Amino acid sequence: MSELVVGLEVPSRGSRLRAACGDFIRRRPLGAIGAAVILLMFAAALTAPLISPYDPVQVHFAAMLAPPSAEHWLGTDSFGRDVLSRLIYGSQTALIVGFGASLLGATIGALIGVASAYFGGRIDLLLQRFMDVLLSFPLIILALALVAILGNSIPNLIVAIMIPMVPRCALVIRSSALSIREMPYVDAARAAGFTHSRIILRHMLPNVMATYLVMLTAFLGQAILLEASLSFLGLGVQEPLPAWGLMLRGAAVEFAETAPWMAIFPGVAISLAVFAFNLFGDSLRDALDPRLRTQ
Repeated sequence: MSELVVGLEVPSRGSRLRAACGDFIRRRPLGAIGAAVILLMFAAALTAPLISPYDPVQVHFAAMLAPPSAEHWLGTDSFGRDVLSRLIYGSQTALIVGFGASLLGATIGALIGVASAYFGGRIDLLLQRFMDVLLSFPLIILALALVAILGNSIPNLIVAIMIPMVPRCALVIRSSALSIREMPYVDAARAAGFTHSRIILRHMLPNVMATYLVMLTAFLGQAILLEASLSFLGLGVQEPLPAWGLMLRGAAVEFAETAPWMAIFPGVAISLAVFAFNLFGDSLRDALDPRLRTQ
C-alpha cells in the first residue's frame, strides 16, 4: 500500500492551472476570446511607450487629417496626432479608470451587502433604503452629476463612476449573503464568541467571492463605457491626455465625411473592450455557478 501511495503523482499547481485554462477555453470559447482581447488590451497599455510609433500628444500640423497610410497606419486627427498612438495610450486611461472605479465600487458594495445581510433589522433597513435612493438615479445621470460637482480630474472621475456601482453590487451580494448567514458554520462562529467583523471578513466574504468576481468583470465594461461617455460629453478626461471618448469627441460632425477614421477606430476600440469584458464576465459566471457547472 505504501509503495502504491508513493507511486501516485500529485499534479503541481502549474499543471492544474493549465488544465483549468484549457478546460475553460474548450467549454467557453466566447469567454476565451474575451479574455484574449483583455490580455491584448493589458499588453498594449503596459508596453505603450515601446510599441507606440509616435508621441500621442505631439502636434504635427503638416500631417493634419492624413488618411491611413504606411506612415500613419490609422491616420491622424485634426491636430496631426497619430491615431494609433493615441489609441494605444488611451487603453491606459480606460484601464486605470475602469479598474479603479469597478474595484472600489464592487468592494464597497460587497462589504455593504454582506454587512446588511449579517446584521439585518434596522441596519439592513437603513442601508437598503439608502441603496434604493442611489438606484433611483440612472447610472449615467448620477455619474454626470457627481463629476460636475467634483471636477473632471481622473481621481474624481473614478469616484463619480464608482458611486453608482456600489448599490448595484450591494443588492446582488446581499442576496447571496442572506443564505450564507443561516449556515451552521456562521452560527458556530457566533456561539464561539467571534466578533462581528471577524465573522463577516473570514466566514461570509470568502463565500461570496464568486459573485464578487462576476460583478467586478461586469462593472469593468460599464466603467470603460461610462468613462468614454463622460469624456465625449466634455466632463471626463481633458486634452491633451489620450482617451477613447475624447477621441470620439474630436471626431465631431465636421470630420464625419472628410476623416471618418477619427471616429471609426476609437469606436471599435470601445466596443471591443466592452464586449470582451462582458463575454468574459458571462463565461466566468457560468464557470463559477455550481448549478451550471454540474450541468
